[in-house]
Amino acid sequence: MKLENLTVAELRQLLQDLPAEIRRREATERKAVVAEMRALATARGFDFEELLAGSAGSTAPAKHVRKPVPVKFRHPKDSSLTWTGRGRKPAWVVQWLASGQPLTALAV
Repeated sequence: MKLENLTVAELRQLLQDLPAEIRRREATERKAVVAEMRALATARGFDFEELLAGSAGSTAPAKHVRKPVPVKFRHPKDSSLTWTGRGRKPAWVVQWLASGQPLTALAV
């Protein structure tokens, strides 16, 4: 099909019909692939459903658990205000520095 030979109205209709046709063809191909996979599993002596169920848990990589970072800075009057020195400075640290105080005065 040459798009150059189509009228604007035909092109618009084609554009409107394409998504449904793509979904229909993808569904057909998906069914065919599943049937092929089922046949291959059976030919090799496996149950297709068991293969799918068994592979779901084994492919996920182990999650890395991060250890808590130790506190490096603490507010002198309110000990609940702490900062590890990572990321953005908390408002209380910004205020402390704006008042002319050194960051080293907050070091733990």
